[in-house]
Amino acid sequence: MKLARLGPVGAERPVAHHDGRTFDLTTITADIDGRFLSSDGPGLVRQALDAGTLPEVDDVDSRRVGAPIARPSAVVCIGMNYAAHAAESGSAPPETPILFLKPPNTVVGPHDAVPIPRGSTKTDWEVELGVVISQRASYLESPAQSLDYVAGFVLANDLSERAFQLEVSGGQWSKGKSAPGFNPTGPWLVTPDEVDHGQLGLRSWVNGEPRQDSNTADMIFTVEHVVHHLSQYMALEPGDLVLTGTPEGVALSGRFPYLRTGDVVEVEIDGLGRQRQELVAEGSS
Repeated sequence: MKLARLGPVGAERPVAHHDGRTFDLTTITADIDGRFLSSDGPGLVRQALDAGTLPEVDDVDSRRVGAPIARPSAVVCIGMNYAAHAAESGSAPPETPILFLKPPNTVVGPHDAVPIPRGSTKTDWEVELGVVISQRASYLESPAQSLDYVAGFVLANDLSERAFQLEVSGGQWSKGKSAPGFNPTGPWLVTPDEVDHGQLGLRSWVNGEPRQDSNTADMIFTVEHVVHHLSQYMALEPGDLVLTGTPEGVALSGRFPYLRTGDVVEVEIDGLGRQRQELVAEGSS
């Protein structure tokens, strides 16, 4: 099942894409949020689809695509989770997951324009697999439990400002990860039964030129490991978003220029859709 949110910023409406058609979910829920996910909202949607009781949306192409989840309480990120990306960053592969946070206001629609932060000279792209939490996850007993706490998967672009992240960071990364709009998400939340999250191709382009091309099978720490590990240090809440790291092929490698106003970034993951963002000057979006 593919769940999405369509409409203007702050007024998105929940929908489901099924068999090439789009259905309005407002008779079931006001939004795709933690309450909906933790109360088996996706199960109720499946029942309604099977019963044929949901109204169809017929003007999908004319609507803005929002992030497929309402603003999460937390965006929790794993750094350097692909060995080749760690190498291009000048680091050895980590022995334990590296954690940083992004503010919830970084989460925007998959095609929304992204402002380059004021004073930025090193804005970078990062295609990533995102994991959406379905119920409170705290002190899970083993990685084998993790998928019981996953509502589904999303495509995300973990945009980063590398000078803020590494040169004026004080040793923490979040300064370079936190600008508004630095986490385009979606277009869909895809339920776990529809994708093999451990074998997904992920790619990125800048101005039509290929940048990243890898597979989630190359992760150092699997989704199961990451969710279990995080649960030992924090309580993940329903609707929270976990980003699982990016493969090699970013500007930080020195092989490509950093992003400038007018550049267009596209990212894609098999089964999870594709995004397109234009980079704009801060204050113009």
